[in-house]
Amino acid sequence: MEKPNGIHYIELSNNFIRFDAVSQLTNVFFDDSNKQIFAVRSGGATGVVVKGPVEDTVISFCMSDRGGAIRSIKFSPDNQVLAVQRKENAVEFVCFQGEQPLLQDIITHQVKTLIYGFVWVHNRELALISNTGVEIFQVVPEKRQVRSVKALSISIKWFAWCCDANVALLCTTEGNTLVPVLVKQKVITKLPKVDLGNPGREVQESKVTLGRVYGVLAVLILQSNSSTGMMEVEVHLLNGPGLAPRKCHVLRLSLVGRFAINTVDNLIVVHHQATATSLLFDIALSGEVIDNVTYHAPITTGRSIKPFGLKLPSLSPDGQILQCELYSTNWVLFQPNIVIDAKLGCMWYLNLSIEPLCNLISDRIRLTEFLLQRSCGKQMLLKVVQQLMGDQYKGTLLPVLETIFDKINKIYASWVHLELQNQTALPSNVKSTITKSAAPPIVLIEQSDMVQIFQPIAERPFTETVLMLYLQSLNKYNISAQEELSKMIISELIRNHSFDTLRRLVSYSMLLESKSVACFLLAHSDGNSAISQMAIDMLGKIQAHEIIIEVMLGQGKVIDALRLAKNSLGLDKVPARKFLEAAHKAQDDLIFHSVYRFFQMRNLRMYETLAFPKAEQCTEFIQHYNNTFPSDSANELQTS
Repeated sequence: MEKPNGIHYIELSNNFIRFDAVSQLTNVFFDDSNKQIFAVRSGGATGVVVKGPVEDTVISFCMSDRGGAIRSIKFSPDNQVLAVQRKENAVEFVCFQGEQPLLQDIITHQVKTLIYGFVWVHNRELALISNTGVEIFQVVPEKRQVRSVKALSISIKWFAWCCDANVALLCTTEGNTLVPVLVKQKVITKLPKVDLGNPGREVQESKVTLGRVYGVLAVLILQSNSSTGMMEVEVHLLNGPGLAPRKCHVLRLSLVGRFAINTVDNLIVVHHQATATSLLFDIALSGEVIDNVTYHAPITTGRSIKPFGLKLPSLSPDGQILQCELYSTNWVLFQPNIVIDAKLGCMWYLNLSIEPLCNLISDRIRLTEFLLQRSCGKQMLLKVVQQLMGDQYKGTLLPVLETIFDKINKIYASWVHLELQNQTALPSNVKSTITKSAAPPIVLIEQSDMVQIFQPIAERPFTETVLMLYLQSLNKYNISAQEELSKMIISELIRNHSFDTLRRLVSYSMLLESKSVACFLLAHSDGNSAISQMAIDMLGKIQAHEIIIEVMLGQGKVIDALRLAKNSLGLDKVPARKFLEAAHKAQDDLIFHSVYRFFQMRNLRMYETLAFPKAEQCTEFIQHYNNTFPSDSANELQTS
């Protein structure tokens, strides 16, 4: 068992990338769009090694040092054109053949503005962000040309880029406004400016982080609270087309000093260097609402990133382990979850460790809300529910379980109804396409998942109560119980002799109405006529008349079965031999006489004779009738 101080909910990934560390000869650059890290030796003259997004993806080449230190270097998405900025007003384009540069075909594009940076938006299109605006250029290697495709004129102090959303956040020189701009192939779309509240408020570039949280672009601004002096993070969300990014959330850090921000699995992670801890925030959870802004405290107390040991080259079999310095001054963070230590020569992805975090959130309902939004939260949430129903179960937990079931089933219902809508409301030729495009919830817990965790608690004193609680939650969201759950509930109710409850569930169609479930009821009736009748009622609802007839015949209710067969199957489809055989087994002459006479009248109507067709193979029953009722037989002969 880990000690409280040893619990870590953020860790550095094991699939890290090693690269040549920064030195007098080596400079390191990172491209957050392609997730590539460049180690450039001697300006490229003695080699450039590109790694990423994983360790074994490597491109190595040399290029001439054309004078001037490299400021930025990035590959096009297909790795076939390399953009290099050495001067403040020019970018070079180096075309590649395979993984080697064509150094004789370098294209230099010079502008009359101050270039702040550039981003690739397509294999052959690049956006330059300068002090005068944003301009998209098309690189044409065949003609050694760079053509302007689209431009937006706006005076800029600095910019931030979100590669996941293809959005640049521009800080203008006029009024210090923050303007999001969507930059795609041949398209530049200016979006409504960020609502900062106070006109003329100045925001520093180092205080701004761009990211995506729950699929929405978020502008995260680090600032000091004017009242407490403590630092906090404003979260401005780009809520929809035409809507200005508005301050929707504030993260209360309750600390001062240097901070850095990542996003991991839709959580906002705020790292504090002085205390060497990381704070987790989930804007999907409830908080204190003031003036339509939700104020959040950390999910739990700050914890450090899990210690990481780096294995160094060594002659010994075990090797040497270097304990990496966490929250190092050499760390540089990129979005969404990248940590680079340029001096150590290592790049990691930050990962969330769910299980230790679950031990720190004591409120099971809030933990449920949290896990429902995590990409790897399903198994942990099922484990939490199973623990609540385990050996430590108490009746006082029922309200907690009820709330958890409701939160699970609310999401489950939205998915079920969406699936149903896709399958029924659309033409057959588009149904499959739309269904595939409908992404399931982050965590989807279906009935089959719940049945798996209900099975270990079968036949315990509280099992019926828990199952009924879950069934009521399904019913609340108009979700029909499936076969396995229906059978499990039936078993528990019969075991506990809760026949009235079972009758109500069948009567109000709260269990799955199917032949399989009805037959399951019959198989567990053990001669109990009430349960058998429930099964017959269920079969009647789904018009499974053939099975009802078989059940009635098995119970000796031959006349009732014959009446149902006549009304449901039609006179011509009622098999004479089956009913005569059942009437004979009943050992009741009156019943046999009634059934026999019924089929004689049928024969007279259909065949204009009292005699049975040979194909029905009723000879033995005709003989039994003649022996049992000789007077009737004689009269029939005289009539004929």
